[in-house]
Amino acid sequence: MAILSVQNLSKSYKNQLVLNNVNLTIDKPGIWALVGPNGVGKTTFLNVMTNILKADSGTVKLVGKSNKDPSVFKEVAFLQDNSILFDYLTGYDHLKYICDVQKMPKQRINEVAEYVGMEKYLHKIVGNYSLGMKQHLLLAMAIINKPKLLFLDEPLNGLDPSSAILMRKILLELAEKGTSIILSSHNLSEIDRVTKQIIFLKDGNLTEVDLSTKEITFYYFQLSNMEAAYKLLLEKNFHVEKTSACLKLELQPSQLDSVINLFKEEQLQILDMHKEITGSEILYEQIFSV
Repeated sequence: MAILSVQNLSKSYKNQLVLNNVNLTIDKPGIWALVGPNGVGKTTFLNVMTNILKADSGTVKLVGKSNKDPSVFKEVAFLQDNSILFDYLTGYDHLKYICDVQKMPKQRINEVAEYVGMEKYLHKIVGNYSLGMKQHLLLAMAIINKPKLLFLDEPLNGLDPSSAILMRKILLELAEKGTSIILSSHNLSEIDRVTKQIIFLKDGNLTEVDLSTKEITFYYFQLSNMEAAYKLLLEKNFHVEKTSACLKLELQPSQLDSVINLFKEEQLQILDMHKEITGSEILYEQIFSV
């Protein structure tokens, strides 16, 4: 059974074709990033997946059931933006409502609050929450039912570095435990930290890419004699560039030891070295002609 099955799905919204007869299948746990510029239709796509917006044509199945079947939300969750929150209620009230509707034990409230790090303000009025605190509550609401499939719309918005680290940790743990996650984001550096599986949305079409097959690894070296090292690498047919402070080499990981040994043989001391792996940003630039 596919966790998510989208077949021949189309959706027009405000005279714009957002989804053009798209197909998508996800049949294993993991994290997929939905990527595209602002206004391309990422939120509309997620709203159609969860039947908040009705598709013009095509079908969507979540955990083997039609997305029009309300019972799917016992196994599916959607983290939306904070406009769905009620300022006059507490965080506890929001979580209790979900427990009541889905007939879950109230002990889940404290469990999930502690897990996302909001136990200190669980009983405070949401109107007094910061943007980051609201994101924590939205995450708690989304995972309280231990979903098999989780949709997230810009989950990293408004998070300070500590909260962003916690969010990444939680998403990776959920995926490891068997949850399939689709998250939309325009924060490409954060995407690179959680997944190599990218779904680009452009002109109403979806393009799924395994980024691990597109990556290029560069190593940057500072050496005791930069000019001698540069000439040596050229002689050995390495792809090397000079920058203002170091030498930049495109290498396979298996080539690193041979380069280091080459420097040792020529008595070139390595003063500094770091690695850079090209991620979603370069592919994004190619697809959207940035």
